[in-house]
Amino acid sequence: MIKIYNTLTRQKEEFVPLEPGKIKMYVCGPTVYNYIHIGNARSTIAFDTIRKYFEYRGYDVNYVSNFTDVDDKIIRTAKEENVTPKELADRFIAAFKEDTGALNVKPACTHPRVIDHMTDIIEFVEGLIRLGFAYESAGDVYYRTRKFDKYGELSDQSIDELEVGASNRTGAEQDKKEDPLDFALWKSAKDDEVSWDSPWGKGRPGWHIECSVMATKLLGDTIDIHGGGQDLSFPHHENEIAQSEAKTGKTFANYWMHNGYVTVGEDGEKMSKSLGNFVTAHDFIADGQAENVRFALASTHYRRPLPFNEETLVEAENNRQKIQTAYDNLKFRLGTDSVSDSIENDHLSKLKEFEEKFQLEMDDDFNVANGLTVIYEFVKWVNQYNTKKEVSREVVTESLELLTRLMTIFGVILEKENELLDETIDQLLVERDQARVDRNFARSDEIRDLLKDQGIILEDTAQGTRWRRS
Repeated sequence: MIKIYNTLTRQKEEFVPLEPGKIKMYVCGPTVYNYIHIGNARSTIAFDTIRKYFEYRGYDVNYVSNFTDVDDKIIRTAKEENVTPKELADRFIAAFKEDTGALNVKPACTHPRVIDHMTDIIEFVEGLIRLGFAYESAGDVYYRTRKFDKYGELSDQSIDELEVGASNRTGAEQDKKEDPLDFALWKSAKDDEVSWDSPWGKGRPGWHIECSVMATKLLGDTIDIHGGGQDLSFPHHENEIAQSEAKTGKTFANYWMHNGYVTVGEDGEKMSKSLGNFVTAHDFIADGQAENVRFALASTHYRRPLPFNEETLVEAENNRQKIQTAYDNLKFRLGTDSVSDSIENDHLSKLKEFEEKFQLEMDDDFNVANGLTVIYEFVKWVNQYNTKKEVSREVVTESLELLTRLMTIFGVILEKENELLDETIDQLLVERDQARVDRNFARSDEIRDLLKDQGIILEDTAQGTRWRRS
């Protein structure tokens, strides 16, 4: 039984999907005006890990994650670079797909874009006006926040608390509103801005309406899970609920999930573009750190803050390499003559125990830290088993399959495609073996160093010398 911490109720709840065996899941995606930073990547990887665990448990997940390609930041950046907003968005959507691919994130079943749903957005806003939840004012359209009785429940705020904050706002936009709490569904366009024709004149949608429209259009009026970063809880997700439920009269999402911030520095400051303290995933990937970034971001419980620094990556690399080495050693053992066809039911039962224990931890709101602790215990057991003079082929094979299944959830690919050794390296391996027989350890060490320069790491085991690429 999987339990999920529901932000809306602020407690763990048993997960019961709308349709048995199937999940409708919507996760807010990036605003595409720059490369994603590590904080953005954390949300993407957290929900990718959750999705993969659901799939591992046998669910069919219809996973939708949008691209916000109409936004003030996009318009401003496009002007600075002298390109159209669409050209800018296209570039960074391609970059997002390339970077998340390197991080082994499974593509969404659908990646909707705002510009492809403009007619749907206009019709949705018209529906809210007809129902009395929205009104037009000088070319803008606003949502009547006080008309929605449940406003503030997701972020656990009262309407009076929100009014105090809103009453301090001033400006031309505030003058158009009936109430300071009202928020924009449609914005009239300035002369030099990208715009679309609408019943209220040329303009573009507000940020919040986009996700309500795309989620209900692609997944239905009620979805199982809506996810995103902690910073989206208010006002974005709060406004999504108000818009969607006013329009449909139905519960928008049964479970709300929010991942914690990535923090930097000694003071644990939230990483964000607005604070200028961000580093992009693109830069780390270019530096060959994709696997370490992925594992670091997937190894912390999704709701916890995640300090990101050099130590974080080093720890991720060390832990990932321990698992990789155990896998490689098992794989190498299969090719030796010390593997038998004996049946070892007690060891096979042990494998089942490890997997059941892993599931028990992960079923508790996707507790990846505890789940990984089980995997590290399994790796320790595997290493001890592999020291036996003779091992069971079935135990080794099923251990490899179990490691593969579990690490796939965390986006770690254990089966590497090794390049063939060229003739020079092949000769050096033969020469090193002979040097060891001759007890010429100086030459043996020299060859090891030469191979290391070629990116070949040697590991001397009881079954012979094996190699891997660094």
